[in-house]
Amino acid sequence: MAVRAAQAAPIIAPFISNAQAALFFDGMRGGEKNHFMQVVIDLADRIDVMALTDEQEGKGADAMVYLHYFRGGSSWFITEKDVAGNVDQAFGYTVLNGNDQCAELGYISIRELISHGVELDLYFTPRSLADIKAEREKRAA
Repeated sequence: MAVRAAQAAPIIAPFISNAQAALFFDGMRGGEKNHFMQVVIDLADRIDVMALTDEQEGKGADAMVYLHYFRGGSSWFITEKDVAGNVDQAFGYTVLNGNDQCAELGYISIRELISHGVELDLYFTPRSLADIKAEREKRAA
């Protein structure tokens, strides 16, 4: 289901920091209003259709990654959002300090990430965890 612009803000709000929300707001008032509006709508559409907790259980590397958060050399790839729609217990793949050898799947608090200045990658394209791992391996080589 496509999300309309008026519906987008409450959908994405729990998934972005106040700083990113302010950037969206400022961008929507400027000359690139249509671009920022489309980014917000696309992000809301992606969050709206994200798998819920345990919906991808057993898929392993075939699980779809919907969101990517980053800070410095660390990345968090979100595969599932909380069943209740909260951001306290998402599920995904974490790579700390670029160390793919010690990366792991597990529960992630998006609220905690945001509180520590982690940013949501606004231009991330959803793809399988296998594709993410292959891209990271290729870059490391």
